[in-house]
Amino acid sequence: MKQIVNVALPKGRLGEKVYDMFEKAGYSCPSIKENTRKLIFENEETGVRFFWVKPSDVAIYVERGAADIGVAGKDILLEYEPDVYEMLDLDLGKCRMAVAAHKDFRDDTDKTLRVATKFVNIAKTFYNEKCRDIDIIKLNGSIEIAPILGLSDVIVDIVETGKTLIENNLEPKETIVEISARLISNKASLKFKNEEINNIKNALALQVEEKKSKDDRK
Repeated sequence: MKQIVNVALPKGRLGEKVYDMFEKAGYSCPSIKENTRKLIFENEETGVRFFWVKPSDVAIYVERGAADIGVAGKDILLEYEPDVYEMLDLDLGKCRMAVAAHKDFRDDTDKTLRVATKFVNIAKTFYNEKCRDIDIIKLNGSIEIAPILGLSDVIVDIVETGKTLIENNLEPKETIVEISARLISNKASLKFKNEEINNIKNALALQVEEKKSKDDRK
């Protein structure tokens, strides 16, 4: 009898793309595409149980064992440092964590740098490595407004197209780290459902390689 692998998917467009990868890999669950308020979807035949959760919660479900595997952004893994295995870069949801500021901003290292961000640990780690004295201002939304109103000198945030920054007369100054979606696993689950989890990982990895090969040929 197949062991069921519990999979935490991030709600939204990214999660839909990830599910498409699972479906292509042979781990489909047709009921997930029905117009329903259900959050848990199981297919005993393929041995998977999917459930939708808030993207920032995926790592918690996996770390605590409610999910065997899941998909979380590298930003979440760096910020919260959950005790999970990072198994595969899915090459989806690509963006970057960056420092941004006014176009004419110049860092005066004689002064404490005021940094507005919701990624406190990432910002602290980045500036600690530079031995830069900072004052962290934790915000949960509208980060771009902080330097405009003089609340901060710079911001640390996710940048995709950079359009929002440009519209607010800001620009990226430094890239901290490239971000993408990662397949993660619960440590105990990888031990007890090793074959099932590695079969999924390998099937997904094959798609990632195929996509990269196509991109290289363009």
